[in-house]
Amino acid sequence: MAFGWIDEQADARRRAGLLRTLRPRPADSPLLDLASNDYLGLARHPEVTEGAADAARRWGGGATGSRLVTGTTELHGELERELADFCGFEAALVFSSGYAANLAAVTALAPHGSLVVSDAGNHASLIDGCRLARGATQVVAHADPEAVRKALGTGSGPAVVVSDTVFSVDGDAAPLGELADVCREFGAGLLVDDAHGLGVLGDGGRGAPYAVGLAGAPDIVATVTLSKSLGSQGGAVLGPARVIDHLVNAARTFIFDTGLAPAATGAALAALRLLRREPERAARAREVATRLHTRLTASGLEAVRPDAAVISVRAPSPEQAVRWAADCRAAGLAVGCFRPPSVPDGISRLRLTARADLTDGQLDRAVRVIGETRP
Repeated sequence: MAFGWIDEQADARRRAGLLRTLRPRPADSPLLDLASNDYLGLARHPEVTEGAADAARRWGGGATGSRLVTGTTELHGELERELADFCGFEAALVFSSGYAANLAAVTALAPHGSLVVSDAGNHASLIDGCRLARGATQVVAHADPEAVRKALGTGSGPAVVVSDTVFSVDGDAAPLGELADVCREFGAGLLVDDAHGLGVLGDGGRGAPYAVGLAGAPDIVATVTLSKSLGSQGGAVLGPARVIDHLVNAARTFIFDTGLAPAATGAALAALRLLRREPERAARAREVATRLHTRLTASGLEAVRPDAAVISVRAPSPEQAVRWAADCRAAGLAVGCFRPPSVPDGISRLRLTARADLTDGQLDRAVRVIGETRP
C-alpha cells in the first residue's frame, strides 16, 4: 500500500516516546511562558503589533511575489539598512524565515569544490544547508577549534566554517574568536547563525559577532532570525556587500521564495527601533537567565549554565521528559521539551527560555513548579 511505511514509523515513534503532536495555543494563554523564544518580550508590545498592522494596511497582507519580481518593498530596504547598521555589518538581506536565510547562506557560499566544516551541534537549518551545498562537508566535534583546524587542513580549495553562535539546545556559546583565528590561518570564511544571540548578546543586544569584535569583518557572515528577540517572523543574512549581492544572484531560497510579508517586516523594524531605545532589555534577558539557572541548580536540578537566554534541564528519558513538560503545563507553566532527533547527544531535556519581562516572582514560581513535577 502506498505510504504504508508511514504507519510503521509512527508506531516506532510511539513506542519510543517520540511521537509529536500539534497543540494550538489560545490568543491569551494563562500559562507562564518559558517555552517561546520571545526573549525581550516584544511579540505583543503595542509598538510592534502596530508596526505589523500599519505595514499590512499600507502594503497588503502578503509580499505578492519573490523579492526579485514584486516582493520587495521600501519597508524591506529600511529593515535591511537598519539591521546591518545595528549589528555592525556592511549590508543585510531579508528572507521569509531564519531557516531560509541559513539555507541560502550555506548553499551560496559553498560551491562545487569547496569544503564546509560544520559543528556537530549546529541547528537543523545549517545541517540541511550543508546537505544541499555542492561543497564537501566535514562535521567536527562540538565547539572545538582544534577539530576545525584539522578539518581545514584537509582541503585545498575554498572553505567556510559553519557554526551557531549560541546553540539552541543547551544555550552554550561557540568560541567565535578562536574559530575566526583558525579560519584566517587557512583563508576560510566564517558563517555563524546568531539566531539566539541577536537581542541578547553584545552591546544593547547587537549580537554575538559584535560582542567579540567580528561584526563587519570581510571574512565574517552572520545569519539572524527576526522571530526570536524581535518578536516577529523572518530571517536575514548580514555580511560584506559583495556577499549580499552574491546571495541576491545565487541563493535559491531568495530567488524563488515569496518575500517576507509586510506585516512581519513592519513588526521586526518596530522591534529593532524599540531595542535601540531600550538597550537594557538585552542585559535583563541575560540577568533573568542567570537567576533562573542559579535557582534551578540550587534546588538540585541538573541545568546547563546559559551563555545567553536558553537554559537546558536534563531529563531521565524521552517519556519522562514529555510527562515532566505536561505536568508543568498542568501546573500553569509552559516549557519546551526537546527529545531525539532534536537533540544531538540523544539526551532529552526541558528547554527553558529567559525573557526580559519576567519578574522575580515569576521566576520563583517557575522553579517551584519544575522542582515539584520533576520525575
